[in-house]
Amino acid sequence: MKVQDIGEFGLIELVAGMVSGSGISGNVILGIGDDAACWHGDAPIELGTTDTLVQDVHFTLDTTTWGELGWRAVAINLSDIAAMGGVPRYALVSLAIPGDTDVESVAELYQGMLELGRRFDVSIVGGDIVSSPLIVIGVTVLGSIKDPDSILTRSGAVSGERIAVTGYLGSSGGGLRMLREGLWFDQETASLLREAHLRPQPRVVEGQALAEAGVRACIDISDGLISDLKKLCQASKVGARIEAERVPIRPLLRSAFPTSYLELALSGGEDYELLFTASEEVVTGLREILSSPVAVIGEIIEDEPGRVAVFDRDGKEIGLDSEGWEHFAQAHK
Repeated sequence: MKVQDIGEFGLIELVAGMVSGSGISGNVILGIGDDAACWHGDAPIELGTTDTLVQDVHFTLDTTTWGELGWRAVAINLSDIAAMGGVPRYALVSLAIPGDTDVESVAELYQGMLELGRRFDVSIVGGDIVSSPLIVIGVTVLGSIKDPDSILTRSGAVSGERIAVTGYLGSSGGGLRMLREGLWFDQETASLLREAHLRPQPRVVEGQALAEAGVRACIDISDGLISDLKKLCQASKVGARIEAERVPIRPLLRSAFPTSYLELALSGGEDYELLFTASEEVVTGLREILSSPVAVIGEIIEDEPGRVAVFDRDGKEIGLDSEGWEHFAQAHK
């Protein structure tokens, strides 16, 4: 059945049934079905973030499933809340789709959203559905922080602090390259790269742990390590020195892209890991309590605000061909 066969209200009824059946937070008073959602607030500080995925710009249907698309649309927003040290609470979904889209595809899209939402107790409480020649998915996630002094920002880095990241970098960029160029790898490698790109794991628990540990500067890696570190350094009015050999990269990525794995790790983007600065003592403490790896990759220094220098094992500065993704400036990598 096509979307145009059941119409806007029929599709909304389907989605509303899926959402209500998945479980709604006890704080929600009214979800989908009224002119606006409403809920009981539970924190003095509220957070809000939004992101948009556009067909043939951020994704193509020949390389991704609808379920993966739904997961990713929510994940990139949860990652923003994580980078602030917050707790995600509610999501609003705006969906623009062609009328000849299969109803089953829309249902699969929402299943992907709901699957990830359940992991972090995030309720979809509303949104909008309209007709469009291309698929456009806009997700807004609202969250909260109880202690205003624990908010993670881009402007809190201090000279002398270590630069650290969670997880591994470059795998998402490798996955994108694999899908776009039709590259073939063994099953284990292909599965890892696809999962990294299409089903990223937002570091929500880690972000809250950073805030509780006293970390003050953080950003999620969406546009690329170098690009996002530059943003943090510009906001903090500091510079940064990175040691390339310390950047955490999965062995499978090194094997799959032996000549470009470092480029992917430095500028591939869309890893949605957390990049933060802290003292060596704080980083050591976080390693003991977090389930995800934490790697120190460099140091914040007094330098030209926003300057990021990368050095090889011999202490020679590495020239960078690309720093990461920027809308309106280049074609998507």
